[in-house]
Amino acid sequence: MSAEVLRRVVLLGPGLGWFALFLVIPCGIVFVYSFFERGTYGGIDYIFTVENYARAADPLYLAIFLTSAKLAAITTLAALLIGYPAAYLIATAPKRWQMPLLILVMLPFWSNYLIRSYAWIVVLNREGLVNHGLQALGLIDEPLPLLYNQFAIVVGLLYGYLPFMVLALYSSISRLNPEIAEASADLGASSLRTFLRITLPLTLPGIGAGSVFVFVLSIGNFITPDLLGGGRSLMVGNLIFDQFLSARDWPFGSSLAFILIAVMLLLLVAQAWAVKRAQGAGIHA
Repeated sequence: MSAEVLRRVVLLGPGLGWFALFLVIPCGIVFVYSFFERGTYGGIDYIFTVENYARAADPLYLAIFLTSAKLAAITTLAALLIGYPAAYLIATAPKRWQMPLLILVMLPFWSNYLIRSYAWIVVLNREGLVNHGLQALGLIDEPLPLLYNQFAIVVGLLYGYLPFMVLALYSSISRLNPEIAEASADLGASSLRTFLRITLPLTLPGIGAGSVFVFVLSIGNFITPDLLGGGRSLMVGNLIFDQFLSARDWPFGSSLAFILIAVMLLLLVAQAWAVKRAQGAGIHA
């Protein structure tokens, strides 16, 4: 073994080993379990079947998948509309302010996700800060139903995953050459036209990466729908959770989990392909 090969093995070995041990092998186990039957008292009965995947196509479960995708898409769109201006502001701020602003973006990660979810219960409930504030201002006569519905789920998911969108967009926007926008302005283009024809297309890789991050994390979330949704809007993450811990139907839960994993992988592959194509177009341009 040459020194170069040995060096690569030493440097890549721990990361690849971790990746294989905690991602590839568990996903493989989930995939294998999805082709077996549920035992009489739960667990696994090692009889090959594809019934679990046929069962996943039932309209009841398809409706849950569609609801999950809808909430994840709304969360992703809201994160993009909020995150893009924030990322643009940070990327165009003076250098001495960029790091403090990025720290503020990442600050929520310094506290536990459950604690942040419970904090939203305090904020959104009928006696919470939002309703009290609106009533004090005379804007409403009675408390608004802000908690235990899909609105609360989207708010919780948005708060939890917005930093991923901001960081992905910041990385893309900060690499833009400011001279391109200056040249566009010198040629008579308005600020809006420069943004739509130059800035936005050049930051599509960041938009794609941030959107995939938020969508993938949102569609598989089960804590936020349970706490902020009150269990009234079942998402696919809750369904998988219930199959493993309540119904004890591990094979069906595995099939649902693997379908979700497949959807996530397809989105990641599509995002990588789009980025590669955009970079290729930029090189040829």
